[in-house]
Amino acid sequence: MKSGFYTIMAAQFFSSLADNALLIAAMALLTSIGSPHWMPPLLKLFFVLSYVLLAPFVGAFADSLPKGKVMLITNMIKVGGCALMFFNIHPLIAYAVVGFGAAAYSPAKYGILTELLPPEKLVAANGWIEGLTVSSIIFGTVLGGALVNSRVSSVLLNFDFPLIDFNITTPSEAALCVVTACYATAALFNMRIPDTGARYKHQQRNPAKLITEFAECVTILWKDRLGQITLGVTTLLWGTAATLQFIVLEWAKQSLHMKLDQAAILQGVVAVGVALGAVAAARFVPLKKSLNVMPLGVAMGLVVITMIFVHNIWVAYPLLILVGALAGFFVVPMNALLQHRGHVLMSAGHSIAVQNFNENLSVLTMLAIYTLLNSMNMDIMVIIVLFGLFVSSTIYAVIRKHMANQREYDSLALIGEHKH
Repeated sequence: MKSGFYTIMAAQFFSSLADNALLIAAMALLTSIGSPHWMPPLLKLFFVLSYVLLAPFVGAFADSLPKGKVMLITNMIKVGGCALMFFNIHPLIAYAVVGFGAAAYSPAKYGILTELLPPEKLVAANGWIEGLTVSSIIFGTVLGGALVNSRVSSVLLNFDFPLIDFNITTPSEAALCVVTACYATAALFNMRIPDTGARYKHQQRNPAKLITEFAECVTILWKDRLGQITLGVTTLLWGTAATLQFIVLEWAKQSLHMKLDQAAILQGVVAVGVALGAVAAARFVPLKKSLNVMPLGVAMGLVVITMIFVHNIWVAYPLLILVGALAGFFVVPMNALLQHRGHVLMSAGHSIAVQNFNENLSVLTMLAIYTLLNSMNMDIMVIIVLFGLFVSSTIYAVIRKHMANQREYDSLALIGEHKH
């Protein structure tokens, strides 16, 4: 890998670390102000809303400047969203601003990979990026859980900088200071990301034309024989991952009798599995064999259902690692193939924006359904069974669609095609 790749990895790690720590801190803040039990999933919903609403514009923005500069600017927007919580702005609004920055950050983060590396390196690069992102989820959720722990917050509040009084008086403010420091570290690495030299034609600034251009890009990718399969799978998986994050928290509360700071560790356990699966995929799955991993998605949905039989923490750990490993080994090759196909058919920023739009529309839809079921007081065990069956059956339908495509034309021959 080129040296700039490792700088991108470091920037992504610290930015994602802060995002995930902030989510747990915001959930604790909602609890402290007496919010209803169905509100925490709305944090993620508000976060990803920007991915959907801004999708026609963020691709053009990512392609209008060197990607490192875009990552720096959008990371500072995240800092602004974090800072809003200091001024008693409702956590949903503040976390939505962080999502605004993340939505613009993502096309640059993934788009720069296709500029920096050849197609045959994309699976390995995605394996490392996803593995590191998952590591940041592990450490971010654990960090967030630690920051809302009463013992840790008391230590932070008793810590004084020499000659400087920051007037930090509450556990929430102490947690937000640590999260802000993580964002600042990401900004330092963003400033060191090299310019790849990739330049795109003048980007549209007219909102109506941007929306039209984006709609054309969405159509192109969904009509492409490879694009529609990979986009369908990754769209489902991202919605699944976001919903599973909250299912695990509620399941840990009811089946394992764990508090929020303890349950947050279980999210890290799933992330360990994802990291293992992602690294294994990067090592063993070449780009041309990417579609062979789809049956693992069916298996993942079925394994999730077995959570309803688990009431022991030592059984929960290996089960959640297995769920994560299946997801990681499954999503990395599909993500790399989708990036490659999008780069062939359109610019890097636009293809990632299309991907983000579809994936986060799935997140919004699945989180909205989960929140609705929660508000109806549906038992978490029933939700888990419905969730697992939905994932397995949907991926099986995508596999059948791919088989039908192959009977008409060998779409696998398109893998490795040069940009046109």
